[in-house]
Amino acid sequence: MPRPTKAFEPKLFEYVLPGGWIVLAGRTDQDNDHLSLKMAAPNDYWFHVRGMPGSHVVLRVPAGEDPDNATIKAAAAIAAWHSKKREARQVGVSCTRARFVTKPRGAKPGTVEIRKEKVVTVRPAVPAGSEEEAG
Repeated sequence: MPRPTKAFEPKLFEYVLPGGWIVLAGRTDQDNDHLSLKMAAPNDYWFHVRGMPGSHVVLRVPAGEDPDNATIKAAAAIAAWHSKKREARQVGVSCTRARFVTKPRGAKPGTVEIRKEKVVTVRPAVPAGSEEEAG
């Protein structure tokens, strides 16, 4: 008798920003897919460093709320931190609502297309006191 297949459990980094905002970051291509396409709500913000490999990062947005610019920049800095540009002084990070993130048919894990992109330039960082900070 075949064993039931276990549901995919993504391994994610989780951060809490000032104001209680939750930011999630994928560790692998499969985690990125699951986070971006299954877990993220349409109104959540989605981030990814521009033009190179890195984690997909989602800022959870509770219904009826909107993050301020400092919160958006902090989430973008987390995306920069979880990329090959961690040591850079300034990094361009793509930002859009999760509803504008789609997967092209047949694309490999971790590959998505985005629309309505805004680019946020930040210094790579994670919130003070997080376990990744010492990194």
